[in-house]
Amino acid sequence: MNQNISSIRKDYTLQQLSEQETESSPIDQFKKWWNQAIESQIEEVNAMTLATANKEGKPSARIVLLKDFNESGFVFFTNYQSKKGNDLEINPQGALVFFWKELERQIRIEGLIQKIDEKESTDYFLSRPTDSQIAAWASNQSAIINSRDALEDSFKSYQSIFEHKAITRPNHWGGYRLCPNTIEFWQGRSNRMHDRIQYNKIENQWGKVRLAP
Repeated sequence: MNQNISSIRKDYTLQQLSEQETESSPIDQFKKWWNQAIESQIEEVNAMTLATANKEGKPSARIVLLKDFNESGFVFFTNYQSKKGNDLEINPQGALVFFWKELERQIRIEGLIQKIDEKESTDYFLSRPTDSQIAAWASNQSAIINSRDALEDSFKSYQSIFEHKAITRPNHWGGYRLCPNTIEFWQGRSNRMHDRIQYNKIENQWGKVRLAP
């Protein structure tokens, strides 16, 4: 075993989490922690790991950005023809993970992932910076490309195409919403005796339990 790696450890001592202090709704609890994370000025606070699986059950994970959340779920945007898009077309179950190390907190979310309304996707697309809109057209996400130059040439080509007209949302680009059925809030504690409060949705009702660390 690599001793330099195995000796890395941190004792978590900032806060604690009890059943009594958590909200009855996990979305309200997420909002509470989200606001605290915003107040802590965590860089890229909306960065989250998205895990999907293909038809063989082979998992895949990557970082995406949260763009909205409410009682219906958690929204992110991507290319529908990307690796994650292809996974979700076949297997719409997925998971999200937030890790805010500054607060010694982790949130795990599992559920069904569905495409959002086209208007919602278009409204968000039109709010993006111009170059980000161009990139959605220029990049065939997850496809093999010959070189960086080929990608840059594609970007310049679409810049020229849209130079004198409004940029429209490509049909292959839009949003997904993860509709949660399980949400776990993890608060780091000393000696690896962490607090874990898990909410489970059964017949449209949320219940919560404590899990062993």
